[in-house]
Amino acid sequence: MFNHLRIDVLRSERCTAEVRVRVDGADLVADTTGPGGFGGYAPLLLPATGEGPLRAGAEARRVLLGEPECTGDCCGYLAASVRRHDGLVVWSDWETPGDEPRLPDFRFDARRYDAELARATADRWWDVPPVP
Repeated sequence: MFNHLRIDVLRSERCTAEVRVRVDGADLVADTTGPGGFGGYAPLLLPATGEGPLRAGAEARRVLLGEPECTGDCCGYLAASVRRHDGLVVWSDWETPGDEPRLPDFRFDARRYDAELARATADRWWDVPPVP
């Protein structure tokens, strides 16, 4: 059974646009970083080239997905190791802020994962400065 990924980009007070990752409907940032937590900075996680850190390859890479309001340097980050193995994309080896329990491994169908990443990367509404 595969997990379901949804990537949303929201405007925030802290940065122009933050990425909120939902797995099986749960907002991982909200669930692990506490009130006021922030998702990853959209230009870093979803660069226009599409070759950002969420692009899964055979070699695992650590991806910062969020941090608490006090910053990750203070209380720790929400981060996962992202890698591709055959037809799977696996998020594992979680780092969570504070005393939050580690998350379980998530396994995504690689085709659906790539399609969701392409959708989120292509929707660049947040690249346009807000109208005052």
